[in-house]
Amino acid sequence: MKVTFFSHSTCMLKVHEKYLLIDPFLSENPIFRNENVFKLFKKIDYILLTHAHYDHVCDVELLTRKYNNILVISNYEISNYFNKKGIKTCGINYGSFISFPFGKLKYIWAAHSSVFNDGTYGGNPGGFLLHTDEGNIYISGDTSVIYEMNLIPTFGKLKLSILPIGGKYTMDVEEAIIASDFLKSEKILGVHYDTFEDIRIDKEQAQKRFFKKGKELILLEKGKTICI
Repeated sequence: MKVTFFSHSTCMLKVHEKYLLIDPFLSENPIFRNENVFKLFKKIDYILLTHAHYDHVCDVELLTRKYNNILVISNYEISNYFNKKGIKTCGINYGSFISFPFGKLKYIWAAHSSVFNDGTYGGNPGGFLLHTDEGNIYISGDTSVIYEMNLIPTFGKLKLSILPIGGKYTMDVEEAIIASDFLKSEKILGVHYDTFEDIRIDKEQAQKRFFKKGKELILLEKGKTICI
């Protein structure tokens, strides 16, 4: 399995030749100013949306017009919102695992908010627990640390957790360390930091704090990929 980090919370997972794009925030992202976002992707099969805030959904319509047969997977309200715009969606909610060609997916609790820019309610914010025969990944979405994270490793050991670390709107570094303890996760990909001034972090200090707890905090440059 390959994980490519673009910026903010936007990542691409490659699993069994299927490409899963998470929370696309590119065309309005200051880090991608004046760049052609279509050059970033050869293929997109699925888009996973954790919640409705613009910095997680702003490029859904742009990308689904460009790439054929994308399936958008999110909670019922977000899926219904985009389905009314003619986009192919799969609405889920907190509940069981659901099988897809790339593996099985479970929508997971998050402590945050969820509303579209036009004021439309975005349903319950969440994250995703992805189980595949190439390993299991937890994508938390925007959240504070919550005690329910203790339940996640009971479903299976994690190879990687993708956690926000920028603070203010989500967990900061210290809370992400606590979350990684709950998750029994030793390898963490940090997201949702440095995009804007109010979520800037000291990256070197953040990695040192994780290291002192016996964990690895991975901070990727734009467009870089790791294999897990």
